Amino acid sequence: MHQTLRLAVILGSVRPGRKAEAVGRWVHRHASRREGITVELVDLVEHRLPVLDEPLPAAYGRYERPHTMAWSETIASYDGYIVVTPEYNRSIPGPLKNAIDYLYQEWHDKAAGFVSYGIDAAGTRAVEHLRVVMGELRVADVRAQVAMSLATDFDGETFTPAPRRDDELDVLLDQLIAWSGALRTVRRGREVR
Repeated sequence: MHQTLRLAVILGSVRPGRKAEAVGRWVHRHASRREGITVELVDLVEHRLPVLDEPLPAAYGRYERPHTMAWSETIASYDGYIVVTPEYNRSIPGPLKNAIDYLYQEWHDKAAGFVSYGIDAAGTRAVEHLRVVMGELRVADVRAQVAMSLATDFDGETFTPAPRRDDELDVLLDQLIAWSGALRTVRRGREVR
């Protein structure tokens, strides 16, 4: 029996006036055209995670705070992720790293793709850091990436992606869907043992 893959588009910025919302909605609209997947926006603003406040490390999986339990349930429910991130000071935003660090096993044996934006390097340095962090959490990051420039993919405050971005996102989605499906098999094999 074939089950629909569930993918999350995680908005990695909580800053007022952020561009992540417009970019994330573009990714969501584009990905939602695909058959065989369900795509949902996961907005860190809505989860209101304070600076990590769990008394035990996430690897223990024993959460005490209601916001952590809700976040755990959200992240655990997906087969793969598209993380939309700006680049802040050559890295990822603090709230995104904080949200990732809240959990451990919920991330395991899943796949992730990255859509970034920034001034100088179009967010690529933030993605370099994300790849290392996600690797530690046993998340398979796909090679394809969409890296957008604030100078060419935004018209002032308006998000106006270059036409080639749709093709780049298609390649990312092809890879993410393939890896998410394969890793679901890995997770099921682990559950059977």
